[in-house]
Amino acid sequence: MQQKAKILLIYTGGTIGMIKDYRSGALKPFNFNKLIKNIPELGQLDCVIDSVSLDNPIDSSNMNTAHWATLANIIGDRYLGYDGFVVLHGSDTMSYTASALSYMLENLSKPVIFTGSQLPIGDLRTDAKENLITSIQIAALRENDEPVIQEVGLYFEYKLYRGNRTTKINAEHFQAFASPNYPALGESGVHLRINREYLMRKSRLKNFTVHTHMDRNVAIFKLFPGFARPLLKSILSIPGLRALILETYGAGNAPTDDWFLSDLREASASGLHIVNATQCSGGSVQMGAYETSEALGEMQILNGKDITTEAAITKLMYLLGSNVSANSFKTIFETSLRGEMK
Repeated sequence: MQQKAKILLIYTGGTIGMIKDYRSGALKPFNFNKLIKNIPELGQLDCVIDSVSLDNPIDSSNMNTAHWATLANIIGDRYLGYDGFVVLHGSDTMSYTASALSYMLENLSKPVIFTGSQLPIGDLRTDAKENLITSIQIAALRENDEPVIQEVGLYFEYKLYRGNRTTKINAEHFQAFASPNYPALGESGVHLRINREYLMRKSRLKNFTVHTHMDRNVAIFKLFPGFARPLLKSILSIPGLRALILETYGAGNAPTDDWFLSDLREASASGLHIVNATQCSGGSVQMGAYETSEALGEMQILNGKDITTEAAITKLMYLLGSNVSANSFKTIFETSLRGEMK
Protein backbone atom coordinates (compact mmCIF):
# COMPACT_ATOMS: atom_id res chain seq x y z
CA MET A 1 0.00 0.00 0.00
CA GLN A 2 1.40 3.38 -1.03
CA GLN A 3 2.05 5.75 1.84
CA LYS A 4 0.45 9.17 1.90
CA ALA A 5 2.53 11.86 0.23
CA LYS A 6 4.18 14.32 2.60
CA ILE A 7 3.95 17.93 1.47
CA LEU A 8 5.75 20.91 2.99
CA LEU A 9 4.12 24.33 2.73
CA ILE A 10 6.65 27.16 2.77
CA TYR A 11 5.20 30.59 3.51
CA THR A 12 7.26 33.58 2.40
CA GLY A 13 4.62 36.27 2.77
CA GLY A 14 2.15 37.86 0.40
CA THR A 15 -1.60 38.22 0.08
CA ILE A 16 -2.33 34.50 0.28
CA GLY A 17 -1.03 34.45 3.85
CA MET A 18 -3.37 37.16 5.11
CA ILE A 19 -6.79 36.83 6.68
CA LYS A 20 -9.28 39.60 7.36
CA ASP A 21 -10.26 40.53 10.89
CA TYR A 22 -13.92 41.27 10.30
CA ARG A 23 -14.22 43.34 13.49
CA SER A 24 -11.56 45.84 12.44
CA GLY A 25 -11.44 45.20 8.69
CA ALA A 26 -7.64 44.94 8.90
CA LEU A 27 -5.57 42.16 7.34
CA LYS A 28 -3.44 40.04 9.64
CA PRO A 29 -1.05 37.12 9.05
CA PHE A 30 -2.65 33.70 8.73
CA ASN A 31 -1.69 31.06 11.32
CA PHE A 32 -0.55 28.09 9.26
CA ASN A 33 -0.45 25.91 12.35
CA LYS A 34 -4.25 26.02 12.18
CA LEU A 35 -4.37 25.31 8.47
CA ILE A 36 -6.84 22.42 8.52
CA LYS A 37 -9.13 24.26 10.95
CA ASN A 38 -9.34 27.28 8.68
CA ILE A 39 -9.45 25.31 5.42
CA PRO A 40 -11.22 22.02 6.27
CA GLU A 41 -11.22 21.05 2.57
CA LEU A 42 -7.53 20.18 2.95
CA GLY A 43 -8.57 17.24 5.10
CA GLN A 44 -9.99 15.59 1.99
CA LEU A 45 -6.57 15.50 0.33
CA ASP A 46 -4.80 12.17 0.63
CA CYS A 47 -1.55 13.62 1.95
CA VAL A 48 0.22 14.80 5.10
CA ILE A 49 0.78 18.57 5.21
CA ASP A 50 3.42 20.34 7.29
CA SER A 51 4.25 24.02 7.15
CA VAL A 52 7.20 26.31 7.75
CA SER A 53 7.52 30.06 7.41
CA LEU A 54 10.32 32.51 6.81
CA ASP A 55 11.36 34.02 10.14
CA ASN A 56 10.11 37.37 8.90
CA PRO A 57 7.54 36.98 6.10
CA ILE A 58 7.82 39.75 3.52
CA ASP A 59 5.92 41.51 0.81
CA SER A 60 7.26 40.00 -2.41
CA SER A 61 8.44 43.43 -3.55
CA ASN A 62 11.17 43.04 -0.92
CA MET A 63 12.29 39.64 -2.22
CA ASN A 64 16.04 39.38 -2.85
CA THR A 65 18.81 36.86 -3.48
CA ALA A 66 19.29 36.18 0.24
CA HIS A 67 15.65 35.12 0.50
CA TRP A 68 16.12 32.86 -2.53
CA ALA A 69 19.07 31.21 -0.81
CA THR A 70 16.97 30.70 2.33
CA LEU A 71 14.20 29.08 0.28
CA ALA A 72 16.64 26.83 -1.56
CA ASN A 73 18.19 25.73 1.75
CA ILE A 74 14.77 25.05 3.33
CA ILE A 75 13.97 22.72 0.43
CA GLY A 76 17.47 21.21 0.38
CA ASP A 77 17.52 20.52 4.12
CA ARG A 78 14.11 18.82 4.00
CA TYR A 79 14.39 17.27 0.56
CA LEU A 80 14.51 13.64 1.70
CA GLY A 81 11.69 14.06 4.21
CA TYR A 82 9.02 15.29 1.80
CA ASP A 83 7.51 14.22 -1.50
CA GLY A 84 6.71 17.73 -2.66
CA PHE A 85 6.88 21.41 -1.74
CA VAL A 86 4.40 24.26 -2.13
CA VAL A 87 5.79 27.79 -1.84
CA LEU A 88 3.31 30.53 -0.90
CA HIS A 89 4.58 33.76 -2.38
CA GLY A 90 3.37 37.25 -3.25
CA SER A 91 2.45 37.45 -6.92
CA ASP A 92 4.45 40.55 -7.85
CA THR A 93 7.87 38.82 -7.98
CA MET A 94 6.74 35.20 -8.02
CA SER A 95 8.01 34.61 -11.57
CA TYR A 96 11.47 35.88 -10.58
CA THR A 97 11.66 33.59 -7.55
CA ALA A 98 10.29 30.58 -9.43
CA SER A 99 12.86 31.17 -12.17
CA ALA A 100 15.70 31.58 -9.67
CA LEU A 101 14.77 28.42 -7.77
CA SER A 102 14.61 26.42 -10.99
CA TYR A 103 18.33 27.09 -11.46
CA MET A 104 19.30 26.86 -7.79
CA LEU A 105 17.69 23.41 -7.38
CA GLU A 106 19.72 21.37 -9.85
CA ASN A 107 18.48 17.95 -10.96
CA LEU A 108 15.22 18.31 -9.08
CA SER A 109 13.13 15.12 -8.95
CA LYS A 110 10.26 16.41 -6.80
CA PRO A 111 7.64 19.12 -7.34
CA VAL A 112 8.23 22.65 -6.09
CA ILE A 113 4.98 24.50 -6.80
CA PHE A 114 4.69 28.26 -6.37
CA THR A 115 1.30 29.80 -5.76
CA GLY A 116 -0.33 32.85 -4.25
CA SER A 117 -3.50 34.85 -4.63
CA GLN A 118 -4.95 38.19 -5.63
CA LEU A 119 -7.25 38.30 -2.58
CA PRO A 120 -6.51 37.28 1.04
CA ILE A 121 -7.41 33.75 2.11
CA GLY A 122 -10.15 35.04 4.43
CA ASP A 123 -11.85 37.21 1.82
CA LEU A 124 -15.32 36.15 0.71
CA ARG A 125 -14.35 36.10 -2.98
CA THR A 126 -10.81 34.84 -2.49
CA ASP A 127 -8.91 32.89 -5.10
CA ALA A 128 -6.49 31.72 -2.40
CA LYS A 129 -8.28 28.53 -1.36
CA GLU A 130 -8.49 27.06 -4.85
CA ASN A 131 -4.90 27.99 -5.65
CA LEU A 132 -3.64 26.50 -2.39
CA ILE A 133 -5.71 23.31 -2.47
CA THR A 134 -4.91 22.50 -6.09
CA SER A 135 -1.20 23.32 -5.65
CA ILE A 136 -1.01 20.83 -2.79
CA GLN A 137 -2.91 18.26 -4.86
CA ILE A 138 -0.48 18.75 -7.76
CA ALA A 139 2.54 18.46 -5.45
CA ALA A 140 1.13 15.19 -4.08
CA LEU A 141 0.52 13.56 -7.48
CA ARG A 142 2.39 10.26 -7.83
CA GLU A 143 2.57 7.61 -10.52
CA ASN A 144 4.51 4.35 -10.26
CA ASP A 145 5.77 5.56 -6.87
CA GLU A 146 7.32 8.67 -8.43
CA PRO A 147 6.20 12.31 -8.38
CA VAL A 148 4.39 13.27 -11.57
CA ILE A 149 5.87 16.78 -11.47
CA GLN A 150 9.65 16.91 -11.12
CA GLU A 151 10.39 20.58 -11.62
CA VAL A 152 9.60 24.07 -10.36
CA GLY A 153 6.04 24.98 -11.34
CA LEU A 154 3.72 27.92 -10.80
CA TYR A 155 0.01 27.33 -10.28
CA PHE A 156 -2.48 30.17 -10.53
CA GLU A 157 -6.14 30.39 -11.55
CA TYR A 158 -6.62 26.85 -12.86
CA LYS A 159 -3.31 26.64 -14.77
CA LEU A 160 -0.02 24.97 -13.91
CA TYR A 161 2.96 26.48 -15.71
CA ARG A 162 6.70 25.85 -15.79
CA GLY A 163 7.90 28.44 -13.30
CA ASN A 164 10.72 29.86 -15.40
CA ARG A 165 8.40 30.36 -18.37
CA THR A 166 5.98 32.66 -16.57
CA THR A 167 5.47 36.37 -16.27
CA LYS A 168 2.89 38.37 -14.34
CA ILE A 169 0.53 40.05 -16.80
CA ASN A 170 -2.29 41.46 -14.66
CA ALA A 171 -2.48 43.16 -11.27
CA GLU A 172 -6.26 42.98 -10.98
CA HIS A 173 -7.66 39.85 -12.60
CA PHE A 174 -7.43 36.42 -10.98
CA GLN A 175 -5.66 35.19 -14.12
CA ALA A 176 -2.51 37.07 -13.19
CA PHE A 177 0.12 34.96 -14.96
CA ALA A 178 0.86 33.77 -18.46
CA SER A 179 3.39 31.50 -20.13
CA PRO A 180 3.65 33.09 -23.57
CA ASN A 181 6.17 30.72 -25.13
CA TYR A 182 5.46 27.36 -23.50
CA PRO A 183 2.24 25.38 -23.07
CA ALA A 184 0.64 24.92 -19.65
CA LEU A 185 1.83 21.82 -17.81
CA GLY A 186 -1.64 21.21 -16.47
CA GLU A 187 -5.13 22.56 -16.05
CA SER A 188 -7.67 22.27 -13.26
CA GLY A 189 -11.33 21.94 -14.13
CA VAL A 190 -13.82 19.24 -13.28
CA HIS A 191 -10.76 17.01 -13.55
CA LEU A 192 -7.10 17.80 -12.93
CA ARG A 193 -5.36 17.23 -16.25
CA ILE A 194 -1.57 17.07 -16.53
CA ASN A 195 0.01 17.50 -19.96
CA ARG A 196 2.76 14.94 -19.49
CA GLU A 197 4.36 15.57 -22.86
CA TYR A 198 5.51 19.01 -21.66
CA LEU A 199 7.00 17.92 -18.32
CA MET A 200 10.68 17.78 -17.47
CA ARG A 201 12.37 14.64 -16.21
CA LYS A 202 15.51 14.50 -14.09
CA SER A 203 18.61 12.60 -15.12
CA ARG A 204 18.92 9.47 -13.02
CA LEU A 205 22.69 9.71 -13.35
CA LYS A 206 22.99 12.98 -11.43
CA ASN A 207 22.29 13.89 -7.81
CA PHE A 208 20.12 16.71 -6.54
CA THR A 209 22.25 19.76 -5.75
CA VAL A 210 21.43 23.11 -4.14
CA HIS A 211 23.17 26.28 -5.35
CA THR A 212 22.86 29.42 -3.26
CA HIS A 213 25.38 31.88 -4.71
CA MET A 214 23.65 34.32 -7.05
CA ASP A 215 25.76 37.20 -8.41
CA ARG A 216 23.79 40.47 -8.32
CA ASN A 217 26.13 42.43 -10.62
CA VAL A 218 23.60 42.43 -13.45
CA ALA A 219 21.32 45.00 -15.05
CA ILE A 220 18.47 45.38 -17.54
CA PHE A 221 18.23 48.13 -20.16
CA LYS A 222 14.94 48.39 -22.03
CA LEU A 223 15.42 50.17 -25.33
CA PHE A 224 13.04 52.96 -26.28
CA PRO A 225 13.00 55.32 -29.27
CA GLY A 226 15.13 58.37 -28.61
CA PHE A 227 17.26 57.12 -25.70
CA ALA A 228 20.45 59.13 -25.44
CA ARG A 229 24.05 57.96 -25.43
CA PRO A 230 24.78 59.20 -21.88
CA LEU A 231 22.08 56.84 -20.57
CA LEU A 232 23.68 53.82 -22.22
CA LYS A 233 27.13 55.00 -21.11
CA SER A 234 25.98 55.35 -17.51
CA ILE A 235 24.67 51.78 -17.49
CA LEU A 236 27.74 50.28 -19.16
CA SER A 237 30.00 52.08 -16.66
CA ILE A 238 28.28 50.76 -13.52
CA PRO A 239 31.12 49.63 -11.22
CA GLY A 240 31.39 45.85 -11.08
CA LEU A 241 28.73 45.21 -13.74
CA ARG A 242 29.23 41.73 -15.19
CA ALA A 243 26.15 41.14 -17.35
CA LEU A 244 23.47 43.21 -19.06
CA ILE A 245 20.13 42.25 -20.57
CA LEU A 246 19.34 44.42 -23.56
CA GLU A 247 15.56 44.38 -24.03
CA THR A 248 15.29 44.92 -27.76
CA TYR A 249 12.42 45.44 -30.18
CA GLY A 250 10.53 42.65 -31.93
CA ALA A 251 12.71 39.74 -32.99
CA GLY A 252 15.81 41.19 -31.32
CA ASN A 253 16.17 44.42 -33.26
CA ALA A 254 18.03 47.54 -32.11
CA PRO A 255 19.25 50.89 -33.46
CA THR A 256 22.09 50.83 -35.95
CA ASP A 257 23.66 54.14 -34.85
CA ASP A 258 27.46 53.93 -34.95
CA TRP A 259 27.81 55.17 -31.35
CA PHE A 260 25.35 52.58 -30.05
CA LEU A 261 27.05 49.63 -31.72
CA SER A 262 30.51 50.99 -30.87
CA ASP A 263 29.70 51.30 -27.16
CA LEU A 264 28.23 47.79 -27.05
CA ARG A 265 31.19 46.35 -28.94
CA GLU A 266 33.64 48.00 -26.55
CA ALA A 267 31.72 46.75 -23.47
CA SER A 268 31.50 43.24 -24.86
CA ALA A 269 35.19 43.18 -25.69
CA SER A 270 35.99 44.23 -22.13
CA GLY A 271 34.21 41.15 -20.78
CA LEU A 272 30.62 42.30 -20.18
CA HIS A 273 28.10 39.58 -21.02
CA ILE A 274 25.29 41.19 -23.03
CA VAL A 275 22.05 39.33 -23.69
CA ASN A 276 19.67 40.19 -26.51
CA ALA A 277 16.14 39.56 -25.16
CA THR A 278 12.95 40.73 -26.83
CA GLN A 279 10.56 43.19 -25.19
CA CYS A 280 7.65 41.23 -26.69
CA SER A 281 5.80 38.96 -24.30
CA GLY A 282 5.63 36.25 -26.95
CA GLY A 283 8.01 35.20 -29.70
CA SER A 284 11.74 34.84 -29.98
CA VAL A 285 14.94 36.72 -30.77
CA GLN A 286 16.18 35.94 -34.28
CA MET A 287 19.42 37.82 -34.73
CA GLY A 288 20.18 38.42 -38.38
CA ALA A 289 16.59 38.07 -39.53
CA TYR A 290 16.56 41.86 -39.98
CA GLU A 291 19.37 44.27 -40.78
CA THR A 292 18.78 45.96 -37.42
CA SER A 293 20.03 42.87 -35.55
CA GLU A 294 22.87 41.75 -37.82
CA ALA A 295 25.52 43.78 -36.00
CA LEU A 296 24.48 42.36 -32.62
CA GLY A 297 24.94 38.86 -33.97
CA GLU A 298 28.32 39.70 -35.46
CA MET A 299 29.65 40.96 -32.11
CA GLN A 300 28.60 37.66 -30.46
CA ILE A 301 25.90 39.15 -28.23
CA LEU A 302 24.19 36.34 -26.29
CA ASN A 303 20.97 35.17 -27.92
CA GLY A 304 18.10 35.21 -25.42
CA LYS A 305 15.84 33.33 -27.86
CA ASP A 306 12.36 33.03 -26.27
CA ILE A 307 13.43 33.41 -22.64
CA THR A 308 11.47 35.70 -20.30
CA THR A 309 13.26 38.63 -18.70
CA GLU A 310 12.64 37.04 -15.28
CA ALA A 311 14.32 33.80 -16.35
CA ALA A 312 17.13 35.63 -18.16
CA ILE A 313 18.17 37.85 -15.25
CA THR A 314 18.12 34.99 -12.74
CA LYS A 315 20.01 32.74 -15.17
CA LEU A 316 22.74 35.36 -15.42
CA MET A 317 22.90 35.59 -11.63
CA TYR A 318 23.15 31.81 -11.40
CA LEU A 319 25.83 31.37 -14.07
CA LEU A 320 27.94 34.23 -12.73
CA GLY A 321 27.55 32.89 -9.20
CA SER A 322 28.66 29.46 -10.45
CA ASN A 323 31.86 30.95 -11.91
CA VAL A 324 31.19 29.77 -15.44
CA SER A 325 34.24 30.59 -17.55
CA ALA A 326 34.13 33.45 -20.03
CA ASN A 327 34.93 31.05 -22.88
CA SER A 328 31.90 28.85 -22.25
CA PHE A 329 29.48 31.47 -20.90
CA LYS A 330 27.76 32.19 -24.22
CA THR A 331 27.31 28.51 -25.05
CA ILE A 332 25.90 27.66 -21.63
CA PHE A 333 23.58 30.69 -21.50
CA GLU A 334 22.15 29.83 -24.91
CA THR A 335 21.55 26.23 -23.78
CA SER A 336 18.31 25.33 -22.05
CA LEU A 337 19.27 24.25 -18.52
CA ARG A 338 15.81 23.90 -16.90
CA GLY A 339 13.47 24.18 -19.85
CA GLU A 340 13.59 27.99 -19.72
CA MET A 341 14.21 28.45 -23.44
CA LYS A 342 13.86 26.48 -26.65
